[in-house]
Amino acid sequence: MKLLETKRKPPEIPIIALIDILAILLIFFIVSTTFKKPRPVLEIDLPTVKKLPTTQIADQRSTIAVDKDGIITLDLVKVEIEKLAEYLKAFKNVNPDAKLELEADREMNIDLLLRIWAALSEANIEIKDVPARIELPAQ
Repeated sequence: MKLLETKRKPPEIPIIALIDILAILLIFFIVSTTFKKPRPVLEIDLPTVKKLPTTQIADQRSTIAVDKDGIITLDLVKVEIEKLAEYLKAFKNVNPDAKLELEADREMNIDLLLRIWAALSEANIEIKDVPARIELPAQ
């Protein structure tokens, strides 16, 4: 007796549906990926301006000057960084309406600049009221 033998189809993987899913995933990943531009680590070059035309008359300001060797002068008087806050307090007491500006050499140590700002804060002079100018080397 022969039983009816059914022929089974071999299993198939629906490739067309998988290609559609793969295309959708590819589009999703391309759209959702953020591409970052390579950035060099702390390459800072400060902007410089030679001369700006202006109609405003500049205020007369006293100068805190710093050269590349770290020598600090307050209106042509040499001052040690440790005593700068005391000098600034005395200067402010003698000249309460005087305005200051900071002239710094381009090669000055940034740590020294931070210590000058700390001395200004200690003398109750706001840093935002002391504009800074970076001196360019002579060309």
